[in-house]
Amino acid sequence: MYNTDNRKYLLFAWFVCGLGAIYYSYEYFLRISPSVMENALREHFNLSATGFGLLSAFYYYAYVPLQIPVGVLLDRYGPRLLITIACLICVIGTFMFAGTNIFWVAATGRFLVGFGSAFAFVGVLKLATIWLPENKLAMVSGMAAALGTIGAMIGDNVLGSLVMKIGWRETVNLTAYFGIGLMFVLWFGIRDKKSHQRRSGTVDNFRKSMIDLGIIARNKQIWINGMFGCLVYLPTTVFAELWGIPYLKHAHGLSQHSADFANSLLFLGFTIGAPLMGYISDRLKRRKLPMLFGATGAGIVMMIVLYFPGLNESQIGALMFLLGLLYSAQCIVFAVGRELSPNEAAGTAMAMTNMIVMLGAMFLQPLVGRLLDFSLSTHMPNVPMESVPVDKLQQLYTADDYQFALSIIPIGIIIAAILTFFLKETYANADN
Repeated sequence: MYNTDNRKYLLFAWFVCGLGAIYYSYEYFLRISPSVMENALREHFNLSATGFGLLSAFYYYAYVPLQIPVGVLLDRYGPRLLITIACLICVIGTFMFAGTNIFWVAATGRFLVGFGSAFAFVGVLKLATIWLPENKLAMVSGMAAALGTIGAMIGDNVLGSLVMKIGWRETVNLTAYFGIGLMFVLWFGIRDKKSHQRRSGTVDNFRKSMIDLGIIARNKQIWINGMFGCLVYLPTTVFAELWGIPYLKHAHGLSQHSADFANSLLFLGFTIGAPLMGYISDRLKRRKLPMLFGATGAGIVMMIVLYFPGLNESQIGALMFLLGLLYSAQCIVFAVGRELSPNEAAGTAMAMTNMIVMLGAMFLQPLVGRLLDFSLSTHMPNVPMESVPVDKLQQLYTADDYQFALSIIPIGIIIAAILTFFLKETYANADN
């Protein structure tokens, strides 16, 4: 029915991949939602800052470990059924989160949201390997990543105003109702295979999928590639999602509104840069060159943001946008992971890559907090931090404390740039 040279086929292929990307944007929207509702959630569940961090972290406790089984399942059963079920699980978790006064029930709901979200990004990439030519994969991963950051930007702005108008619980329920509608769209819109072919790239038996997983896990190149993605992604996982706004306020004296806006410019830069970097990589048929360029540039810009005092608002905004553009080269790692692995194990390979990338969110977010407290304790050793209210404690941190703690970001990006010299060039070819 479909011909790969046919315009109609390509439009339908992009439509199918686009539906998967919309689900990824939706789960990203759910991922960042607690940060917008911090005060309301802490009051509702009577949480300390530690308790609130734990509640939010339950998302990652499901998301990161599930990446490997998700990849195997996508290869075995195809994306249509699994993405639809994943969306249903997100909806159930969201309703649980909104409908309880008990911390552990809410945490379980958050865990379920992470469970369902684990299928989103890898599902998009699996759809791309089925429907689109191999040389489009980097651009698709970039476009999917861009849609995710759009979800984050919408979440920061729309959710914040909704919470103020109708309350956090009603707002969360609205996101769940949207998920119900999206679930039906995904089921009726997504297709696992071209009609004239058997299911493309799907593992036929569990034993074979385990063999492929073993091959992928033992491949040093997969780990080098994944660690590049993890370290270059730190401006999102460590800076933009958690510590960026407090740093901009304390170190550069920005107002809350100005810091929020500057932080959102990083997401905007990534939104534009991710598909652009993927497109450039596909056109050049080179992976390492744009990865090295992006990491080197991002490291330089990150150091300017951290270590150059006296920057004005417009300069900071421009630097944040440029940082987003440059580190968006991170999206290329998913195409590289695909190209380093057996054809039929595309989902497993990209899931392994995504798991390594997201390790940064699990471990380095709390590490920055520990480094902040350590730095504060060195110049204020007589302050009993555990007895100081959170809002007062935040006022004690200095620009030097933030610069010390956030130094792991440029250090990580520089290490990522070095890693490209140990990475095999695939020339945008999965048969390499």
